[in-house]
Amino acid sequence: MVAGQPHQGGAAWAVLQYVLGCRSLGYDVTLVQPVASATPDAVGYFRRVVEAFGLDGQAALVDPAGATAGMTRESLLARMDRADVLFNISGMLRDEEMLAAIPRRVLLDLDPAFNQIWHLQGADMGFDRHTHFVTIATQIGQPSCTVPECDVPWITTLQPIVLDAWPVSNTLTHDALTTVGHWRSYGSVVHDGVFYGQKAHAWRGLMGIPSVVAKPCMPALAIHADEIRDLAALDAAGWQRFDPSQVCDTPATYQAFVAGSWAELGIAKSGYVVSGSGWFSDRSIAYLASGRPVIAHDTGFSAVLPIGEGLMAFSTPTDVAEAVDAIASDYSKHRRRAREIAEEFFDARRVLPLLVDRVLG
Repeated sequence: MVAGQPHQGGAAWAVLQYVLGCRSLGYDVTLVQPVASATPDAVGYFRRVVEAFGLDGQAALVDPAGATAGMTRESLLARMDRADVLFNISGMLRDEEMLAAIPRRVLLDLDPAFNQIWHLQGADMGFDRHTHFVTIATQIGQPSCTVPECDVPWITTLQPIVLDAWPVSNTLTHDALTTVGHWRSYGSVVHDGVFYGQKAHAWRGLMGIPSVVAKPCMPALAIHADEIRDLAALDAAGWQRFDPSQVCDTPATYQAFVAGSWAELGIAKSGYVVSGSGWFSDRSIAYLASGRPVIAHDTGFSAVLPIGEGLMAFSTPTDVAEAVDAIASDYSKHRRRAREIAEEFFDARRVLPLLVDRVLG
């Protein structure tokens, strides 16, 4: 996620919140990034991110053959021999020698419904290589949630943010509703007759939002040029798109884009919505921490997070229009409340000790 597909600043931040958050608590942290190929572009980008965040000597890329960049394999294995816990995002690290060195191996599910369904459908998601299972599907196990439990004891968690690295922003660059995302990330799935789709499938039903809201809608949206019909529909509906490879290509530019936005309009993958997972985006947390209100697609997260001020949930374009009007009526209040929600629920100094304690047991 840091350099597997380089030049995605938001994806890098999703991992860095855990890395920097644990480091801020005094843990000795090693960042390991499995990649399909350690291309010069991936290695160069990874090294720039590592240097920017002071992770030299504590980070490595690992290719499928086990070769490393950033640290030697010998040095990496030596650190793993001393490690207490591995947090393995979606089970992506599969190097058997590295996994065997660490006694507590946590499968960290940041993609709920998809990871579990792929596992049930026979894909090797590495469940048998882990000792603990953590998910951000805060509603897993609840009657309203259809995310399969897969006969494992899930630990639920909110995602962390390092608040010191995300101060309240007072610079407004885009007086608009923004977000950052991919039109499609990977294949959709069907389970028990239910279709779990991508952001594209959710967005199509919300295409008319720009016509009913009192702010421009300006997402940084990665969408392939071959999506001719959808591109035409987005343009016709009034979506003013940024190219994320231009405005969010590094952790720094991503942070500036988020912090400089009036508010986020976060449209979720349809799979997160139809599953009632309670998923809540690390991107939305970054907006909240920056003092930027969030209007987020309802996935069931309101069962654990307060909505109405600073954070609003929506299901329809009308919901979005009403949320925009409410925020505009007292923007300062909603900005303050946004930051308060980040501090109360997502502060890495609160989230990560609870998570580590539950894993160490």
